[in-house]
Amino acid sequence: MVLETQRLALRELTQDDYDALCRILKDDKVMVAYEGAFSDAEVQQWLDRQLARYRQWGFGLWAAVLKETGEVIGQCGLTLQPWKDREVLEIGYLFQHRYWHQGYATEAARACKRYAFNVLKAEEVCSIIRDTNTASQRVALRNGMTAADGFTKHYRGVDMPHIRYVATRMEP
Repeated sequence: MVLETQRLALRELTQDDYDALCRILKDDKVMVAYEGAFSDAEVQQWLDRQLARYRQWGFGLWAAVLKETGEVIGQCGLTLQPWKDREVLEIGYLFQHRYWHQGYATEAARACKRYAFNVLKAEEVCSIIRDTNTASQRVALRNGMTAADGFTKHYRGVDMPHIRYVATRMEP
């Protein structure tokens, strides 16, 4: 386990989590900001990318496990993402649709922000969110982030405006 919150344990994904990832990444409703559900191959590529991130950086998107049941209900974690002309540390989150609007994403994202500042000693962390994804924007705001700037990404043949929400470390 990497992190623990009141209701969740965040841990590294393994190949055994493939089916749980499919419940997230193959759901059109969850993946609307990505222009639709992933294929089996895209889910495996996503999982492989997380495993590579753990080896390269020691972090990535982690499995969000409901402590009460042991079920993987989502993923949340830290990644390095390209933003304009630089790389930024991002908190990302995706949860099964049936667990939306219950505070899990905010709970996990807050823990990731603390990890970024306290363990990684980051000066800044952000969440890069599609301009139409108001639910994720609300999570970023509840995580103490503010809208900083915008950028249009080209993905799956679509120009997608994104907003970068940012939080900076506050010195005691």
